[in-house]
Amino acid sequence: MSDFILSASVRNDLGKGASRRLRRVNLEVPAIVYGGEKAPQPISVEKSAFYKAVEHESFFSSVIDLVIDGKSEQVVVRDMQRHPFKPLITHADFLRVDATHEITMNVPLHVMGEEDCLAIKDHDGELHVLANEISVSCLPKDLPDYLEVDISEVELGTTLHLSDLKVPAGVTLVDLTHGEDHDKAVLSVTKAKVRGGDDEDEAAEGEEGEEGKQDDEA
Repeated sequence: MSDFILSASVRNDLGKGASRRLRRVNLEVPAIVYGGEKAPQPISVEKSAFYKAVEHESFFSSVIDLVIDGKSEQVVVRDMQRHPFKPLITHADFLRVDATHEITMNVPLHVMGEEDCLAIKDHDGELHVLANEISVSCLPKDLPDYLEVDISEVELGTTLHLSDLKVPAGVTLVDLTHGEDHDKAVLSVTKAKVRGGDDEDEAAEGEEGEEGKQDDEA
């Protein structure tokens, strides 16, 4: 069973005006569910549970049980529109998933072991996360909430790539299916830049030069 269950109802009153009226009542969120062999279906999702669910990072990389007028469908979030300045979700798109067909999703990358990394602790290393999300392909039952990379033993000057990640059984990294040229970097640990020293000296020299020029002119 999914960790997330949302209740919804079929929405027959369509159009922008209908969506605005629905949001004005402030109890439901207009949405659409599509994909599979069924036609796209406009729905309205119960707001309270929906807003609680979106507070969880894993919601966006999970298979969701969407109960529409008592009938459950498994879906994933494909898109979500938010109000430009108010904390409101204005519309959501859900994609139906089939247990027998693979889906492609972006899942978060979690970096672990930073506090134990000697390159950072003892050698003035600086962590650069180059990819916050990773595109994966798998059956719905194998979809991970996130991928994890441990940097506790990473040495200074190291760059980790997609091929360095450990993925669960049944999960494929989409970029790697396109060849070695797509084995992009996901993080690196480099020597931290020293800020201030040389720049301050150069600035001081510049000021002295400017003062000498003014004295000569005088």
